[in-house]
Amino acid sequence: MFKMRCCVCGSTHTKKNGVRKGLQLYKCQDCGYQFRSGSQVSNDELWTAYQQQKQTIKELSVRFKISVSTVKRRLHDIKCEWVQPPLKGSGFVHLDVTYWGRNFGVLLALDTENGKPLYLSFVKSETVKDYEDAVASIEKRGYVIRGLIIDGKKSLFKSFSKYHVQMCQFHMKQIVRRYLTLNPRMLASRDLKTLVDKLHRIHEADFRSEYQAWKEKWKDTIARRSLHKDGRLHYVHRRLRAAMNSLDFYLPYLFTCQREDYQGMSNTNNKIEGTFTDLKKNLNNHSGLTQENRKRFINGFFLALIETLSMKKQEPHP
Repeated sequence: MFKMRCCVCGSTHTKKNGVRKGLQLYKCQDCGYQFRSGSQVSNDELWTAYQQQKQTIKELSVRFKISVSTVKRRLHDIKCEWVQPPLKGSGFVHLDVTYWGRNFGVLLALDTENGKPLYLSFVKSETVKDYEDAVASIEKRGYVIRGLIIDGKKSLFKSFSKYHVQMCQFHMKQIVRRYLTLNPRMLASRDLKTLVDKLHRIHEADFRSEYQAWKEKWKDTIARRSLHKDGRLHYVHRRLRAAMNSLDFYLPYLFTCQREDYQGMSNTNNKIEGTFTDLKKNLNNHSGLTQENRKRFINGFFLALIETLSMKKQEPHP
């Protein structure tokens, strides 16, 4: 005798449970779930459509011919818990945080070579301890960190002094532009911005040489002071000096990727920024999520990412 299979628990211990709008209703006697004929959709299929195919709850209701409240209940019952995965091997690690609002963010670590998530945690603010915990967790699980790529939190460079650290060159450009603007008026600022814009295509020795030449050429402008009403001398071009001071601080970390032992190390954090962009695009389709539901969605996104990367790794090469 044919029995309808429950799409929630998989049991065939089901029975007819009346008719609604011309459709036969069934009820699972094991888990109590009620469903209609022709509308059997598994939790995995429902979650995939919600998360990866970017369909809203209303669109899922129409597609699978189930009520909005049923979609909400089914999605809420799906468990997506992130567990830090077992690791092996070695490589370079991207570290960064992205935020939704002021008090909710995700700290993520990615492998440079394949983009695999190595560590994930939810944070309220970006602290050095959060980064230290991430690195300690990665190493504890058997991964050898050859170097770190980070994007500018100054206190991290001191904390990770035993590692080879690459400062994201794109963020370095952004820092300088923030001080000098996109179209500086001063010739000294224009020259410095032009030099920094070449970061991604210049060798370290050439950059240091040109930067030193810039300092020598504009030393009088950089050092110029004026007398203020308080009777003290202040630097005239403070924003130019701020850009220069930032560059001086990050210079030892801007070209780590060019050194002989670190070939394959990325010069930017673009890989992790791209991952965050994909995550936020998916989340934008589901506005109004509670923090609990948002965490579940984020966990599911990165679990699916690991599964996708594992499948790619198993595919035979042509």
